[in-house]
Amino acid sequence: MPHQFSIIIPIYNRPEELDELLQCIESQSYKQFEVIVIEDGSKLRCDKIVGKYQTKFDIKYFYQENTGQGFARNLGLQKGIGDYFIILDSDALLEPNYLEIVARGIEIQQLDLFGGPDKDHPSFTPIQKAISYAMTSVFTTGGIRGSKNNLGGTFHPRSFNMGFSRKIYETIGGFKITRMGEDIEFSIRAIGAGFKSGLIPEAFIYHKRRTSFSQFYKQLFFFGRARINIARFFPKELKLVHFFPALFTLGCISILFLPFISMKLFWLAALLFGIYKIMIFVDAYRNTKSIKVAYLSVVAAFIQLSAYGLGFIKEGLSEILMGKKRI
Repeated sequence: MPHQFSIIIPIYNRPEELDELLQCIESQSYKQFEVIVIEDGSKLRCDKIVGKYQTKFDIKYFYQENTGQGFARNLGLQKGIGDYFIILDSDALLEPNYLEIVARGIEIQQLDLFGGPDKDHPSFTPIQKAISYAMTSVFTTGGIRGSKNNLGGTFHPRSFNMGFSRKIYETIGGFKITRMGEDIEFSIRAIGAGFKSGLIPEAFIYHKRRTSFSQFYKQLFFFGRARINIARFFPKELKLVHFFPALFTLGCISILFLPFISMKLFWLAALLFGIYKIMIFVDAYRNTKSIKVAYLSVVAAFIQLSAYGLGFIKEGLSEILMGKKRI
């Protein structure tokens, strides 16, 4: 029997993005779904955008004062009637067979908790493509995002493209924190309660992410902080792989002082960083077939690692020195 999906989309000041996503949802080949849009205190409201689709499929719109994306999703969970919930960010684009693939993947793998990878769309700008590469490359994240080979442990779906059964929601509740790793915290609780998690590789989305390197830096700095915040709840989930960006960042800083210590060490470090840049450039060009995107991918990779590393270090010091409260 077909599953009923409740697609939950929190939105904050991005009406144009929502319009593009709803166009993708309208074109879905799998029709057993409802859409729940939660306007989380936006100044640029999207109620008129939602109104365009009222006669095309089952869509509901709710406005609340700003509480953050995690708690906005909770309102959607309360309002949804589906057998499964699918959580999407507003900056996602879908292929017409996305829901069909998800439904099939749930049945084949017998999943309670699931997610899919993300990739760049041909229409994306060179910077967006470079950012997409940096977030999925083996040279930056270890290729663990959207991969069955998760160096960080059991697969934890991310909120830009994740889903779970109503039974999970009824058993463990919704999101307990509104930001700072709320999706991973939710996934850990679900897996700890005995539910099966898995990746559906074909259920990818096109993820627009940030449109500038400055926005990308801020986002990754926040991700680094979020990893420490997750460790406040689940210390065992802080793996060795999560320390790599911080070590990379410290290495970038230390190279500035090496000439005062040893020129041999300085040139060795410079050589290693140079080789690393070349490897990223070659791999990015092989994947994108664009010299410009490959060059920008090197920049994006260094921003990705250093921003995450700095956020990780900052929040780690806050935890060690001040015992900062959980967020």
